Amino acid sequence: MACIGQSCWTCEKLNCLDLSKSVFVLTPSLHSKPDLDPACQLHPLCQKTQLPSALQVKGSHVVLSESSPGPTMANKCTVCAKVFQSLSALKMHLRSHTGEKPFKCTLCSMCFSQKGNLRSHVRTHTGEKPFKCALCSKSFSQKGHLQSHVRTHTGEKAFECSICNVKFRHETHLRNHLRTHTGEKPFECSICNAKLTRGTSLRSHLRTHTGEKPFECSICNVKFRHEANLRRHLRTHTGEKPFECSFCNAKLTRGTSLRSHLRTHTGEKPLECSVCNVKFSHEANLRSHLRTHTGEKPFECSVCNVKFGHGANLRSHLRTHTGEKPFECSVCHAKFSVSSNLRRHVRNHIGEVA
Repeated sequence: MACIGQSCWTCEKLNCLDLSKSVFVLTPSLHSKPDLDPACQLHPLCQKTQLPSALQVKGSHVVLSESSPGPTMANKCTVCAKVFQSLSALKMHLRSHTGEKPFKCTLCSMCFSQKGNLRSHVRTHTGEKPFKCALCSKSFSQKGHLQSHVRTHTGEKAFECSICNVKFRHETHLRNHLRTHTGEKPFECSICNAKLTRGTSLRSHLRTHTGEKPFECSICNVKFRHEANLRRHLRTHTGEKPFECSFCNAKLTRGTSLRSHLRTHTGEKPLECSVCNVKFSHEANLRSHLRTHTGEKPFECSVCNVKFGHGANLRSHLRTHTGEKPFECSVCHAKFSVSSNLRRHVRNHIGEVA
């Protein structure tokens, strides 16, 4: 019989519960009297006069009274102290501690702790989407997904942060947001013990160890570790630029590019060098600047092994090996390997002296 430790409801001596059954079996060593009644005989050392109203004694077993309204201490989890409305709810909850998954998919052998989760999973095989949006006719395999979708129509943000009052459409977004306040990082990498705030972040992180790239471009078959990277890549094929500047209507392929672009209008320079306090509008410029302090030269020529602090300098240097001259004068068609040489040349045509 699999038992989990539990304190006696009357005298708090250690007891034992058989959670595989609908009754609680009393440990013989502590509850030695075979015929218990609702008085003080529940435990030999107990001076209480009656059982809690939610419990009944039947022979040598203590069971939950069917007339018991609402959650009681009888339905308290012995691991985390949560209290539940019914014994069946408690049993279901205990699987989150034990890892038990008694409900098995007959199609792929995946197992689940709750029957409802199995039903939802089966729909991934059958393609069934029984939950239909009344506003746009989209269908969903899970009721929760439909409820989340409906909020995209109504604009409702039902989940509010109790600390900063920011509101969210989805409860998962609120939970993720709360960790920015608490600093909680409940998801730990089993390989390097790095801790992360989100399950999705952990899954992405694990791919840095495994090298897995599950997201493949349907056009050129390039593979990516992260779905967001695939979405950005697809725009190089489609030409889509979904991010538009509210000042000049310039369109960009990435949200980060739009944020950087907006600083050309606002003059904002939020990125500051920790060494000399020079400020920059773009993170790439700050990284390049920091190398003037550290002396780091991460860009190495694959031909002669010369190293450079900036990627642009490496690209210019490589042309000394390849002979490439991509910069052409529009007046006389002379070609140059470096853009600065072209600019100096153009001044000769317009009468400027370099």
